[in-house]
Amino acid sequence: MNWLLLCRMLGLLAMLVGGSMVFSLPWAFPEFGQTTEFEFRGFWGLISAIAVSLGVGGTLSFLGRKEHGTILRKEALAIVGLGWILAGLLGALPYLFSGTMRDAETPMSIPDAVFESVSGFTTTGASVLTELEDPAEIPRCIMFWRCFTNWLGGMGIIVLFVAILGQLGAAGKALMRREVPGPISESVRPRVREQAIVMWVIYVVLSAILVGILQLEGMSGVQKMDIYNSLCHTFATMATGGFSTLNGSVGGFNSPLIEYTIIVFMIAAGTNFTLFYLVTLHRRNPLYGEGWWGRFKPLFSDVEFRAYLTIIFVATIILTMDLLWIEHYQSVLDAFRNASFQVVSIMTTTGFGTDDFDRWSEFSKGLLLLLMFVGGCAGSTGGGLKVIRFVLFAKIMRLEIEQAFRPNVVRPLRIAGVTLDNSLRHDVLVYFCLILTIYIGSWMLLAAIETDDQWRDTTLTVEEMADEHRPHRAEKLLDCASAVAATLNNIGPGVGVVGPTENYAAFSGAGKLLLTVCMLLGRLELFAILVLFVPSFWKSH
Repeated sequence: MNWLLLCRMLGLLAMLVGGSMVFSLPWAFPEFGQTTEFEFRGFWGLISAIAVSLGVGGTLSFLGRKEHGTILRKEALAIVGLGWILAGLLGALPYLFSGTMRDAETPMSIPDAVFESVSGFTTTGASVLTELEDPAEIPRCIMFWRCFTNWLGGMGIIVLFVAILGQLGAAGKALMRREVPGPISESVRPRVREQAIVMWVIYVVLSAILVGILQLEGMSGVQKMDIYNSLCHTFATMATGGFSTLNGSVGGFNSPLIEYTIIVFMIAAGTNFTLFYLVTLHRRNPLYGEGWWGRFKPLFSDVEFRAYLTIIFVATIILTMDLLWIEHYQSVLDAFRNASFQVVSIMTTTGFGTDDFDRWSEFSKGLLLLLMFVGGCAGSTGGGLKVIRFVLFAKIMRLEIEQAFRPNVVRPLRIAGVTLDNSLRHDVLVYFCLILTIYIGSWMLLAAIETDDQWRDTTLTVEEMADEHRPHRAEKLLDCASAVAATLNNIGPGVGVVGPTENYAAFSGAGKLLLTVCMLLGRLELFAILVLFVPSFWKSH
């Protein structure tokens, strides 16, 4: 392991994170309309966090200033894994230095702040905060930083890092492959820095379009949708992060127009950004033909994208029918709107909410729980296992079943007419097994960490039962399973104690740290974090 090179790269990354905090400072001033008086705590909390981040970054950069070696596979894994951990730790400083309150009586602890920060950067959207709309508990500038971490983590701080630092050269490819993992198409591989820049440009342009649309909808009469909320909800939508400034999430706007707008952009954010690259820069490719169909053919001819839209459509129809069947909604339009929003929000791993789906039928909740594991497309800002893996898994299972009764017939694994390397079978199956193992292990460990005293007994008094911030002991196993699924797949809200109207404050400090690790594992698709725990990884040879 080249330690000096690692220090230099992490130092530059730390300074990038510290510098990004500057964009949150203006919202501490009354002139920006979110506070009636200057937010002293929030402003100086951010200034202190910036100073510490720059100090850490400067120190690490100084240590590795003379090292300009090549970033090999091990260094790339270490930079991505440790880089995300470092970003999460530095991103927690504004919460701690500003004295942000978890609730009216409890300031955020170190596990709380790290959990909230990592949740933002990994675009999980899980939170320990209880009251989002009270500036006395959460300064508006700190709230802006909270949402901004979603946006930075959406396309990936390492991708931004590669885009800015052109001198990385071939090393940038190693970092990009670790940062944007998954079985994504290799057909579009220009210079890595160029691809990183194009992806970020597309990301920024889509974000700007959404901000503009939300602003127009706010001007047309939607309450609360000002520039501040437009930016914050755009950050969370395009990053599929789900952090909101309202206690009721997107449902707090009470606007079907805003909900449908966010649905469209959540679907876009869950799409492979390589396809957007093809549509925008390769629109005149003769392979795709002329006209509008030729321009968008790369998008709709993609197997993963078609499967992605199909799953969303089928799940929405099933969920709409179930909501009407149980008479949760009387209107077909209301049922369809809430079903489609929740299906897209959960499948893209955004985690926004318009209704408390924890009050829906067990079948509806089970369907949403399954969609948590599906996730978005490879190369998108969404989490989960990715649609393409399920497509490949279905093809692999079909081939294995056929081979059971036709052992002499050898068929290659194909997708869209392209023969794939047999090693991909191994990779997909190993990934599914690893996810299942980590999920079960984390579930059982979390259940062991959380003491039964934290979960209410059915023998409590009426007043104690009315305390909605504590779950029932009988639900502990389900709550832990839901919490691990929601964090490992970067969803945010789950069912039970971590439902759409609840948060993760009920878990212990150790439990929150375990769930924080789950968020990192899910965001980086396991290996960039798992290798950090292997002693031989850190050896020189």
